[in-house]
Amino acid sequence: MIKGRVNPAQRLEDQGIEGLGNVYYNLIEPQLMEHAIARAEGHIGKGGTMLVSTGSHTGRSPQDKFVVRTEEVEDTIWWDNNKPMDPADFDVLYADMLAHMQGKDFFVEDLYGGADPAHRLDVRMVTELAWHGLFMRHMLRRPERDELDTFVPEFTIINSPSFRADPKKHGCRSETIIALNLTKKIILIGGSEYAGENKKSVFTLLNYILPSKGVMAMHCSANHAPGNPVDTAVFFGLSGTGKTTLSADPSRVLIGDDEHGWSEKGTFNFEGGCYAKTISLSPVAEPEIYATTSMFGTVIENMVWDEDTLELDFEDDSLTPNMRCAYPLHYISNASETALGGHPKNIIMLTSDAFGVLPPIARLTPAQAMYHFLSGFTAKVAGTERGVVHPEPTFSTCFGAPFMPRRPEVYGHLLREKIAKHGATCWLVNTGWTGGPYGEGNRMPIKETRTLLTAALDGSLHDAEFRTDANFGFEVPLHVHDVPDVLLDPRRTWNRHSEYDEQAAKLVKMFAENFEQYVPYVDDDVKAIML
Repeated sequence: MIKGRVNPAQRLEDQGIEGLGNVYYNLIEPQLMEHAIARAEGHIGKGGTMLVSTGSHTGRSPQDKFVVRTEEVEDTIWWDNNKPMDPADFDVLYADMLAHMQGKDFFVEDLYGGADPAHRLDVRMVTELAWHGLFMRHMLRRPERDELDTFVPEFTIINSPSFRADPKKHGCRSETIIALNLTKKIILIGGSEYAGENKKSVFTLLNYILPSKGVMAMHCSANHAPGNPVDTAVFFGLSGTGKTTLSADPSRVLIGDDEHGWSEKGTFNFEGGCYAKTISLSPVAEPEIYATTSMFGTVIENMVWDEDTLELDFEDDSLTPNMRCAYPLHYISNASETALGGHPKNIIMLTSDAFGVLPPIARLTPAQAMYHFLSGFTAKVAGTERGVVHPEPTFSTCFGAPFMPRRPEVYGHLLREKIAKHGATCWLVNTGWTGGPYGEGNRMPIKETRTLLTAALDGSLHDAEFRTDANFGFEVPLHVHDVPDVLLDPRRTWNRHSEYDEQAAKLVKMFAENFEQYVPYVDDDVKAIML
């Protein structure tokens, strides 16, 4: 039985997906919540939130993600970073998943990936769980109701958590599977209820499609000055570096918190919502994000809550430290209505240096920006993962290697070209440690970090006097109003300067060793940074 609004020429049967039970097309949020509750997928929380648990999978499964190795994509995929799947194995997988879906109810959401109509991706999301449909209505951009009458999906994503892959039969690693067939324009997800797999599959698609159009796909947050989209800033950063917190500046307009494109016209958000971490979320430090956790339709994922009062416990990470909430962008009061911005005037690359070597802010040349963009450095600290006792460097190219189907230099060259064309100023901001490494020094004070960022974004930092860093060659300001001079020179914050020098030499060596893989693909001025 078919229920809901859909292009009559674009039903699942027209795509060869037949024999299902009830198929619900483009239900809105209250309807999806009704189905989720009736199907015992979750519970209604305070304010009408949707409380859900994702079982054993509380995060992405990158080792179970595959790209189908067809002739059409053979020469364009970064195979060192993307596991290949044989086309024949995919065909068997697809047939077996369709057989598994027979007679089951499914929910279809036709959505847009991208706020810029010229570059958006029309995505059909087919989900076994009603709350996954709700999640994706938050995450992607929702067509107007009359647009659904003519909607034609470019890619179809099918997510059936109850399906179990067979490694021997399907050429995969485990019962969990994320298989991208860029030729057939189908993505199959099975064996995991973690909703982030849906969102990041779309991001991976856009990361593949957009560079061929000259559009830079970016794992970053973005904001702009009030009433002035031309004054746009983007914030690259891995988890824990402050990407969401620092871009959520109440004095600026939020374009988005995670995934963006940079086209010939400017910056645009891929998404229609936010997927924020909630562990230790504070009503004082992050009041607007905190408020969404009691707003209607917000998906509360893997949080512990009181069965009597429905109060959420923001400190209990017994299910996972990766507990999250998903909500539409308009729940944030200073969010952009269009999700569009100008060409980035400032590019911020965030890092959390647990070695205590990097300064709180540094200005980068275009060559240095490419070096640090391809490096994608941050550091793990003790307690973040089992077995981590001392700070460990983490290099995730382009600040998002798991979602990069093309070789990293494709994105690096595209970023450098756009910086050169539009005159963006690039900054490296360390939100990590100073005065010593993790365990000895102190975390970079957030007040000073915000002061430095404000000075960079309003242009006042450009007039500062700079020194050249002896280790990395970038420019570091000597004096900034309301920031102690000593903080700007990390060597001075250490009790023993010789120990800082030793630690700095180690970090420089780590960078150089990691960057060796990119040397054949970059220009001489980028290579010279390693010398």
